[in-house]
Amino acid sequence: MDVFETMHTQKAMRRLKPDPVPDELIWKILDAAICAPNGSNMQPWNFLVVRDPELKLRLQELYTQGIATVTRRSGRAVDESMGRSVGYLIQHLAEAPVLILATVKLEDVASVTPPGACIYPALQNLMLAARALGLGTTLTTAHRGVEDKVKALFGIPEGIETMALIPLGWPLGRFGPPPRRPAAEVAYWDDWERTRPRD
Repeated sequence: MDVFETMHTQKAMRRLKPDPVPDELIWKILDAAICAPNGSNMQPWNFLVVRDPELKLRLQELYTQGIATVTRRSGRAVDESMGRSVGYLIQHLAEAPVLILATVKLEDVASVTPPGACIYPALQNLMLAARALGLGTTLTTAHRGVEDKVKALFGIPEGIETMALIPLGWPLGRFGPPPRRPAAEVAYWDDWERTRPRD
């Protein structure tokens, strides 16, 4: 699949079939993830692949707690347009055939670098690779509301921060262009007040 087509048709897929994903595709996706740029080539990432049904169910329970914690802290409800989709994910997270916890080893991150800068390029690679293979993903961080419990569940040691949770599977929905504001509305040229119309 052409890389631009992949990017332009990648959508958050929160509704996934329970059908298994072969190991070889998971490895292919992880190989794409680790090709991402990262500060000083420190490669501070690890990816915890979760397929055990009981562990997925326990993670779903923690994810639900995390959503409640994040919502309470922010004082913001889930956006109504995403409400049904997010609600589905909360109730069916454990049915996704694969859950990937992306982590960062903090001691391998430069003090001036936000930890996310070291992992999010890798996650974009992972998600684009999944899209190219016909697999759906979404990036969520709600589990971080109860990160200590998540780390305890999987035996994740001190100094490792969980940065994102990626459900992975065959989508129930269809890929297509996501709703986005045009680039001309969000891009400035040489000065914050200077926009430029597209030719």
